[in-house]
Amino acid sequence: MNWSHTALTERLDIPYPIIQAPLAGGPGTPQLAAAISNAGGLGSLAGGYPQPEALRQAIAEIRALTDRPFAVNLALGGAAPGDPARLARARELLAPYRAELGLPPESPVPPEPPGFEELLDVMMAERVAAVSFIFGAPDTVYLDLLRDAGIVTFGTATHLLEAIVLEESGVDFIVAQGAEAGGHRGTFIGHPEQGLVGILTLVPLLTKHIRVPIVAGGGIMDGRGIAAARILGAAGIQMGTAFLACPESGASPAYKALLSEGSEIATTLSRVFTGRVGRVLRNRLVNELHPHEADLPGFPLQLFLTEELRQVAAERDLTDFMALWAGQGCHLSENRPAAELIAAWAGQAATLLGGEESSREPPAAEPVAQKPPVDESPDPACFI
Repeated sequence: MNWSHTALTERLDIPYPIIQAPLAGGPGTPQLAAAISNAGGLGSLAGGYPQPEALRQAIAEIRALTDRPFAVNLALGGAAPGDPARLARARELLAPYRAELGLPPESPVPPEPPGFEELLDVMMAERVAAVSFIFGAPDTVYLDLLRDAGIVTFGTATHLLEAIVLEESGVDFIVAQGAEAGGHRGTFIGHPEQGLVGILTLVPLLTKHIRVPIVAGGGIMDGRGIAAARILGAAGIQMGTAFLACPESGASPAYKALLSEGSEIATTLSRVFTGRVGRVLRNRLVNELHPHEADLPGFPLQLFLTEELRQVAAERDLTDFMALWAGQGCHLSENRPAAELIAAWAGQAATLLGGEESSREPPAAEPVAQKPPVDESPDPACFI
C-alpha cells in the first residue's frame, strides 16, 4: 500500500496526506503552519473570528515563509442570540477571577464579530489553497464561489447524519472528528454529546456510506495512528494535539509542560471558555465553573467575555485560567520541530504499511523562523 498516495495528496499536490488542525487561541502560529506545509503536509490557519485585515496579515506571514499550499478554517453557524440575564450571570461568575488577576470587575463590551461574507471575501481575494469549515454545512452558493476560484473545501462531521448533509452541500472532503479530538466539537446536528463517536468507529462508518473522501481526526499522534486511519479507509489524517509541543507552536511553556504530564483522563469537555463544547485539559477555571455552564451565554459571546482573562493568564503563564485545548492523546506529544515529526511519522507509516514513504519529495525550504507568540486571540476554530 502506498500510504501517501491518496485523493487528498493528488488534489492539493502535497507529498503527505497529513493536515494540521487549525489550532486556535495561540498555538496555531503562521510559523507552525508554514513549517508543516514545507515538510510536505498541509498547514492550517484558524480564521474563525479575527477581523478581515488581521486575517490577511496572517495569510501574508505564512506566504512569506512558504510557497506551498495551506488551509484556512472558518466557523459557520453564526452567533447565539444574546441573553442579558446570561451575560450578567457570566460577568458575576468571572468577576472573582478577574479580581485575582488585577483586572476590572467587568470584562469589556464584546466587539461585533466580522460577517462570514467578509472573511469569505478574504479567502477569494487571497486565493488560498483550501478552506475548512466547522459548526455547519456551507451554503452551496459559497461553495460554488470557492470551487470557481480553485479552492479546495473541507467540512467537519462528528456523526453520519452530519456527513450526509456535508456531502449533499458539495464539499470536496469531510473531516471525521472523533470523540478523542481536542478543541471545539464540530457537532451541528443534535447535542455535542451525541457526536462523541470514536475515530475507529466513525471513519469506517463514513467511508461505507459517503462517497466524498474522508479525513480522520482525533487521537492520532504518530505513524501508528496514521497507518490505522489509512487502513480504515481515510484519504487523509488531521492532527492538532500532536503539534502543540513543537517549538513553532505558540503554546506557552507551562501549557506544553502540562501536555506531557497529562493522560487520556486528563481532558474533559467544557463550554466555559467560549460557550461551545470543546475538549480541554482540566484546570481550576474549568472545574470551578463546571456546575454553572448552563448559566453561561453561547458562542461567541462567552469567548469574548473570557478573552481578557485568557490573555493575561497566557502572558503570566497561569494555566489555571488558560484555555488548554488538548485531545486525549496529549501525553504522546513530543517537543520536536514539526518537520522532524512529519518525517518520523512518514517512516513509521511506510514501515507498517509496507510501502514507500512518499511518491513525492517535500520541497526544499529555508528553516522557518521560530517566533511563537503567546496569543490568546478570540478565535473559535477547533483543532484535533
